[in-house]
Amino acid sequence: MTPSSTVAADTELYRADFEAFAAGRSGAEPSWLQRQREEAMERFQERGFPTTAEEDWRFTNVAPIARTAFRRATGAGLGPVRAEAPQGGPEIVFVDGRYSPAQSSAPDEGGVEVRSLAEALAKEPARLAEQLGRLVADLNTAFLDDGAVIFVPAGLVVKEPLHVRFFSTATAERPMVTHPRTLVVAGRNSQAQIVEIYGGAAGAAYFTNAVTEIVLEDGAVVDHYRLQRESEAAYHAALTAVVQGRASRFKSHSFALGARLARHDLRQLFAAEGGECELLGLFAVAGEQHTDTHTLIDHAHPHCTSRELYKGILDGKARGVFVGRIVVREGASKTDAHQTNKNLLLSREALVDSLPQLEILASDVKCKHGSTTGQLDPTALFYLRSRGISEAAARSLLVSAFAGDVVGRVGVPALRAALERDLRERLPGLRDREIQEAVL
Repeated sequence: MTPSSTVAADTELYRADFEAFAAGRSGAEPSWLQRQREEAMERFQERGFPTTAEEDWRFTNVAPIARTAFRRATGAGLGPVRAEAPQGGPEIVFVDGRYSPAQSSAPDEGGVEVRSLAEALAKEPARLAEQLGRLVADLNTAFLDDGAVIFVPAGLVVKEPLHVRFFSTATAERPMVTHPRTLVVAGRNSQAQIVEIYGGAAGAAYFTNAVTEIVLEDGAVVDHYRLQRESEAAYHAALTAVVQGRASRFKSHSFALGARLARHDLRQLFAAEGGECELLGLFAVAGEQHTDTHTLIDHAHPHCTSRELYKGILDGKARGVFVGRIVVREGASKTDAHQTNKNLLLSREALVDSLPQLEILASDVKCKHGSTTGQLDPTALFYLRSRGISEAAARSLLVSAFAGDVVGRVGVPALRAALERDLRERLPGLRDREIQEAVL
């Protein structure tokens, strides 16, 4: 097949789904959204899925996603699904891409708005026009349907974390695709914690194609937690875009544990002076999982500070990719940017590609980046063994300490406990009782 015919074959199913989807919404949504949908679908048909010939995708082959006949989730089987107990605080739950009011709870703080995107589009479409048109995320925009919308009014300090949970009921015999969109707008001098969690039934085959937009107005403070714990037969592609106003502070905690193949792009922009940004991340994969993280910190204005720490733990034949880019634009003096990536390989067949990138177009800045990849320290192993700790427990202690530098900074206790449990369950050797007692 020629490249053009390959693109057509890869996108034909999505075009057919789009025609049925758009026809069902004709006349029920604003013209600006209909126009955005059609333009996004046309771009997707023209470009198709990314290939390894593209620089940003040369380490990640998404052909398995393109070849699978995922059907758009319709929500027809929507029912009460509780994958786990609530993690404390209000939450808005989506099952197969659709809002589940029976499983959701409203925040107690007056003024904060937490609602479904479908409801917001039906009642206040003009309010969302500018935000939803900001990003180029073709497949997600074409099928934009539901998701979470959070507005934090100016000056409000939200005491409890706001949870957004997405769960798929797909099975191996019934692969589905969802395109959730999350929008967070933090008003001037407001403060909030947002927790996003993605998951599905064990062994289920599905594709989550998610987009999250976070806007911090001047002086706002947002802590954003993202836990990707999809089925290990699933696929996950996500874009998180953050725009920071003057003197705002943003902290991201990103954890990638699940999915057969996962890709997360995190793009952050300092849109005014005096902002602070901290990106923390951990990916822990085993077997034949593949995880890819691309980050971009854009210092477009002076007097901004960024810190970035990403860690990877890989076992079995797992493959990890980290590409972290920091751009200091012309005129962005007094920039202070540090980036670190550290990776731990637990097997000889595990592999990671780490590419820290630094582009400086301004003077009078402080910038540095670094990357390390290696195995467990034999000296540390020997020390623990000499203290009567078994080899398995000693290895797990060191792995836990490596991950603890990121997990320990999670400020939501229930989420931190869930992460520690997930790491014990997903990484071989961390399930034994003796090991758990040593680690905990």
